[in-house]
Amino acid sequence: MVSLTKLFSMPAIFSVCLFAVSAWTHAETALSDFLVLSYHDIVDQKAIRGSNDHFAVEPNHLDQHFAWLRNNNYRVIDIQTLTDAKAGNRALPAKSVILTFDDGYQSFYTQALPLLKKYQYPATLAIVGSWLEKQTTPDGAPLMSKEQLREVIGSGLVEIASHGYDLHHGVIVNAQGDHQSAATALAFADGRHETDDEYRKRIDQAMDNSAEQLLQTLGTRPRVMAWPYGDYNTLTLAAAARAGMPFTMGLGDGANTLADLGAMKRLIITGNPDIYQFADIVREQRLGQSLTVAQVDMDYLYDADEAQTSRNINALINRIKASGTNTVYLQAFADPDDDGKAEQLYFPNRHLPVKRDLFNHVALKLRSQAHVKVYAWLPIMAYKASLPRDWYVHEWRDGAPRLSPNSRLSPFNPSARQFVGDIFEDLAKHCDFNGILFHDDGILSDFEDASALAMAYSHDIWGLPSEFEILHASTELRMQWARHKTELIGQFTDFLTSRVKFYRPYIKTTRNIFASPILNAASQEWYAQSLETFMKHYDYVAVEAMPFLENAENPSQWLQQLALKTAEYPGGLDKMLFELQTVDWKNRQDIPISVFIDQVQLLRQHGAKHIGYYPDDPHRDHPKLEALQKLFSTNSVEKVGILKVLGSGALSE
Repeated sequence: MVSLTKLFSMPAIFSVCLFAVSAWTHAETALSDFLVLSYHDIVDQKAIRGSNDHFAVEPNHLDQHFAWLRNNNYRVIDIQTLTDAKAGNRALPAKSVILTFDDGYQSFYTQALPLLKKYQYPATLAIVGSWLEKQTTPDGAPLMSKEQLREVIGSGLVEIASHGYDLHHGVIVNAQGDHQSAATALAFADGRHETDDEYRKRIDQAMDNSAEQLLQTLGTRPRVMAWPYGDYNTLTLAAAARAGMPFTMGLGDGANTLADLGAMKRLIITGNPDIYQFADIVREQRLGQSLTVAQVDMDYLYDADEAQTSRNINALINRIKASGTNTVYLQAFADPDDDGKAEQLYFPNRHLPVKRDLFNHVALKLRSQAHVKVYAWLPIMAYKASLPRDWYVHEWRDGAPRLSPNSRLSPFNPSARQFVGDIFEDLAKHCDFNGILFHDDGILSDFEDASALAMAYSHDIWGLPSEFEILHASTELRMQWARHKTELIGQFTDFLTSRVKFYRPYIKTTRNIFASPILNAASQEWYAQSLETFMKHYDYVAVEAMPFLENAENPSQWLQQLALKTAEYPGGLDKMLFELQTVDWKNRQDIPISVFIDQVQLLRQHGAKHIGYYPDDPHRDHPKLEALQKLFSTNSVEKVGILKVLGSGALSE
């Protein structure tokens, strides 16, 4: 068994899931599923090329899209059909599609409306209230007049939705001047963030203003809110409902069910897709794409000299952009002594010192400039703070429960759980990101947790002996204990996810798992980890596919066995990210790039879908950028995607 001290020195990689991701993947929709498509401006090819507008579609392409839907038996429905189906008054047609158009461009009137009439397709048109007053977007694109909008409403085919009155912009969120969506960010001004109460009042007023303005201007009070940039949270959803808009639409891949009407996903149409590309979007919904992941230490980027920090960040951005990777696992905690524990954080929070408010700044630059998704990498239990002793994991040693040498907060202790939950909530409140990577500290050995609270819980809830000696003397009881602890940590991370999803409901989750519980199921007893449990709790599982760390005699054979064992689990390869090591920490030497390349290729040959590596070192160009480009560039997801730059920050369009 690998020592806990060594394991923790190696970095790695009651759920309130607000809106469930639909289970359908490819091909046809299920009877109760429906797609929502999001369009913007409709302009000719010359104008698209001239403006580099990735959200515009040519009129003839839109015509082809509509014809393809008709010819392939899709049913274009309206919002009322959804509400009737939700109420049980009618069945939702198979292969249902909702068409939406954002912003109120004049091209909707001149190009889209005639096509809607031609095909007799209903649509939802989302209007930005403050833009309506000026009849132009901030960058000068013409919008419909109020008279044209009233004519559109009179067609009987178009329902007007709110796109916010004055939320379609970014607000400054930190001292670096980054911008995030006005709907979901705490604005930063005069050296402070707005308070929770100030934020709630601002959002409530914004929802009321939007609904009232559309009523006064167009004679219709909207029941649908289309979130600018697709950004929303629990508070904005509640504010929209109070303003009479219980149906809202964000952005995101995949289909919806009738349970999702409060926050529907929309497939945004970008890049002016032709009929073949459009067919792929509708059929595949951009699901099932492979992840290529670089795991990055913020500690590598931080420097006491802020100018040097900026140079380091820019070097990373350029490297990631060129590498072909599509996802970054970014360290959100400071670990200067490399023991795997968080003693400071890189974001504002209520419990630990802030080394520097950097995480959000780097994450936004990665998303807007390198066009990758960013996961916040945080520990589950390993936090350094002056807290009561009984909050920590205890190990049975020398005949008594004692503080574990690798002290971690105990998932059995309610106060400890709340402490960590606060940290995750503060991350989500102050930062914009795509997912969470749960660090590899979430383990309990076969001698942990032996604290009085944990032993009482094991006895009262799980029916196990309350005396450690009796519990540990039985192989069967030890394994029962391990299974329960595995599930308990999974439930704890579900709780942490729920704290994040209150503010970032669309995030994905990944959790690190050691290789031993996959290769040898009996080792669950030593780690409180199992692939079966992880598959149930997380969107992705990141195995430390590090044969040199494990002293494997034949590294290639070891990796092959890891891939084969993963494939034995239903859907195992669909969720598993194989994370390779680029440094041999035992001899403090780089893994030769030829070995790294061979390992990536071997894993792919054995069905690996998602591959990552740790660490990425931009200072020494390791792994070599040229090698990363050859390995990952052709496998990266579409980079244009749904990112829009505002200042130095990124907003999901």
